[in-house]
Amino acid sequence: MIIHKNRILYSENKKPILYDVYYKETEKPQPVVVFCHGYKGFKDWGAWHLVAETFAKAGFCFVKFNFSHNGGTIENPIDFPDLDAFAENNFSLELDDLKRVLNEIENGNVNFPKKISTLSLIGHSRGGGIVLIKAEEDARIEKVITWASVSDFKARFQENTTEFERWKKTGVTHVENSRTKQMLPHNFQFYKDFKENEERFSIKRAVKNLKIPQLIVHGSEDPTVSEKEAKAIHLWNSDSSKLTMIDGADHVFDASHPWEENSLPEHFEKAITVTVNFLK
Repeated sequence: MIIHKNRILYSENKKPILYDVYYKETEKPQPVVVFCHGYKGFKDWGAWHLVAETFAKAGFCFVKFNFSHNGGTIENPIDFPDLDAFAENNFSLELDDLKRVLNEIENGNVNFPKKISTLSLIGHSRGGGIVLIKAEEDARIEKVITWASVSDFKARFQENTTEFERWKKTGVTHVENSRTKQMLPHNFQFYKDFKENEERFSIKRAVKNLKIPQLIVHGSEDPTVSEKEAKAIHLWNSDSSKLTMIDGADHVFDASHPWEENSLPEHFEKAITVTVNFLK
């Protein structure tokens, strides 16, 4: 297996993106799967390396990357030393980051297989919303898969609360990172960017307009994103989408960080098997 870790994608006047590529050498054109992490996530979280290896063994080129403003840096991609970047992150930047990665693959960078057959996207949690929007607007994407995805970005701003009013007034709000115990800042620009692009950032609109096969995978015991959200996403595109509920699985299909074991949890194995079968 070929593994290219911590490769750097530079773009002029933009923060660099750190990415990993996993695949098996073959003369045949390879299907590529690009994975997007969720909120407070990163490409090296928990068992993502085992997920990548599993896809590579199944004949896919698996690409995972850090969103440029996720709080990590090139030198330290796991902890979140760059809180200024985190504060300035928004959906526009994440969609642009994904586009940059897709362009890099299409342009035939040496870190990817020589021949590529298809491009598919997988997104976890908030990353699920990002891949659904990108899949609808980018004709290069042939299939889209979400794991434990959110269905609505707008609802998460909780616009009618005193906390929202305080955020608007002070220009910054903080969320605790339970892993690092940092207070992570969000500048009010995050909401402004959403309002300026509200139509584009409607997951419902994107899903209703999808013309490609779509798979929705969700755990029945997800405490973070309700299974109602998975069912809503399926309802918006019931003709082209397939919903798989994994009985007993939580938001990360029973993985955790750090993940010291050499195999994936049973629920995660199920999620991957369903996904690989869908892609094939």
